[in-house]
Amino acid sequence: MATNEDTLLPQSAHAARSRHGMVTTPHRAASEAGAKVLRRGGTAIEAVIAAGAALTVLYPHFCGLGGDAIWIVADSEGRRDAIMGIGQAAEALPKLDVIPTRGPLSTLTTAALVDSWGKALDYSRTHWGGTESFASLLGDAIEFAAGGFPASQSQAHWHAFRKDEIDGWPSVSRFFVKEGVQHQPQLAAVLEEIALHGYRTFYEGDVADRIASGLEAAGSPIRKRDLEKTFATLAAPLSLAYRDVELLAPPPPSQGITTLSIMGILSNFAMQDIAPDTSQFYHLCAEAIKQAFLERGGIADPAFIEQDCAAWLGQDFLATKARKIDRNVALPWPAPFRNGDTVFLAATDAQGRSASVLQSTYYDWGSGVLLEDTGILWQNRGAAFSTDPKSPNVIAPGKRPFYTLNPGIALRHGKPAFLYGTQGADGQPQTLTLLLSRLIDHGLDPLSALSAPRFLLGRTFSDSRDNLKIEQSVGSDVIDTLSSYGHGVVAIPELSALAGQAGVIKIGPDGWIDGAHDPRSDGCAVGV
Repeated sequence: MATNEDTLLPQSAHAARSRHGMVTTPHRAASEAGAKVLRRGGTAIEAVIAAGAALTVLYPHFCGLGGDAIWIVADSEGRRDAIMGIGQAAEALPKLDVIPTRGPLSTLTTAALVDSWGKALDYSRTHWGGTESFASLLGDAIEFAAGGFPASQSQAHWHAFRKDEIDGWPSVSRFFVKEGVQHQPQLAAVLEEIALHGYRTFYEGDVADRIASGLEAAGSPIRKRDLEKTFATLAAPLSLAYRDVELLAPPPPSQGITTLSIMGILSNFAMQDIAPDTSQFYHLCAEAIKQAFLERGGIADPAFIEQDCAAWLGQDFLATKARKIDRNVALPWPAPFRNGDTVFLAATDAQGRSASVLQSTYYDWGSGVLLEDTGILWQNRGAAFSTDPKSPNVIAPGKRPFYTLNPGIALRHGKPAFLYGTQGADGQPQTLTLLLSRLIDHGLDPLSALSAPRFLLGRTFSDSRDNLKIEQSVGSDVIDTLSSYGHGVVAIPELSALAGQAGVIKIGPDGWIDGAHDPRSDGCAVGV
C-alpha cells in the first residue's frame, strides 16, 4: 500500500523542442520566467538566475534564499566550471553531541545561494557577453512573492507530509499554506533589496543585519561576521569519459564524484546490450551504486581534508570495483543514508552555452526556522556534518559539509550534449545512473528517460529498512527476479514521489534541443 510519502500525483508531462534555447525546472512558472530571458537574448546563466529566483518563491519547501546552490557551466569554446555556492559553518559553534536535524541548532551553516547568483552573473558578463542585471532578472520572483501564487501540488504534498511537525515550527505554519494562494511580502522586499543594491547586501548590507538579528534571536550561532565571510567559489569540475561523452560533475565536498564512479564502474559492462527495462539492467545499476557508495564516506571539504579524486576515478580502481559485482547476487546493504530535497534547473541558449544547477535548503522545509522579518526559511545543512572526531566530515568552524548536490553536464566533442540533475539526496546518484544509461547507452529521449521506472536503494523518511524500493511499473517479472538475486525489493507506486524530480536537456549534433522535466513534478521544459 502507498504511504503518505508516495501519494504525490504526477502532472501530465510533455516534451519540449527548440533550436534556440531551453529552460527546464520543476515548476512551470519558473521555467517560463527563465524562457522569457532567453527570448530577449539573455544567456543560459541569466535564464537560470531568473528561474532560480522564481523557484525560491514558488517552491519554498525545497529551496530558498536561506539555502545553497551548486552550478556546472560549460560552452562550446572549451569553458567548463563549477560554481560551489556552499555556506560554511559558523565560527562560534555550540558543543553538540548530536546535531539536530531541525530547529535553531541545525542552522549551523550560512547560505551561499545568493552569492552563487552573483558569481554566475559576473561569469556571464565576463565570458558570455551577458547584459542582464538583478533588477531585470528578479522581477518575476518579486511579483510572485508580492502578488501571491497558487501553492503547488508539491508544496501541498510536503506540507501534509509534515503535518505532525509543522505546528512545532510556528513561523512556518503561519507563513505557508497547504493549499490556496501563497503570499510572501517580506521575501518580496528582500528580493527588491537585492535587485536595487546588489547581491552582497544579503551578506554585508541592511538585509544582512536583519538576517543576523533574526538568526541570533532564533538561537542560531550564525552572526553577521559569518555572513560577511560567505562566498561562492569557482572550481574545476571533475570529469569521466563514458562511451562517447565526457561527464562533468562538481568536486568535493559534493558527491559528484560518486555519480562519476558509478558510471565508471558501469563502463566495464556492455550496458548498451542490456535492455533498460530488464532485471539485469536494474541489478547492475544497483550493484554499481553500492560499490561507489562504499567510498562516499571519504568525501569532505577539500580545504580541510585531502582527497585523491584521481585515484577514486582511476580505470584500474573502477574495474576492480566492477569485478566485485556478481551478476546474479545482490550485495547486502547496511550503508549509512542521508535525507534531503532540492530543485534541479537548467538552461541552454542559442549559442549552446549551458548551465546545470541545483538549489537546496537540504531537508524539505529546511531547518523549520523562518526569519519573519525577511520571510527567509533557513537551511539545516549543518545536520550533514558529523560529530565523530574521526570522520572526515566532522564539524569545524568555517568548514563546508558533505554535499549531496551534484548537477551534471555531458560533453560530446567538447560541446554540451546533455544537461541533467535531480532532487533526492542519496537518490541523486541513483537516479542519474538510470537516466544517463538510458540517454547515452540506449538513446532514449529526455521525456522517455524521465518517465521510465526508477528505484531508490536504502532508507527514506517513511521506511527505515535498507531495501530496494522500485516503482511497480517495472513489472512483476523484474521484481521477482531481483528478489531472487537477494535484493530486498519493495514495490512503490508508479511515478512515486520517492523517485525524486529530475530534469534533462539534450542538445543534438543537428542543432535541435529536446528537453523535459520529471512527470513526478509540477514542472516542464520550455523551448524558445
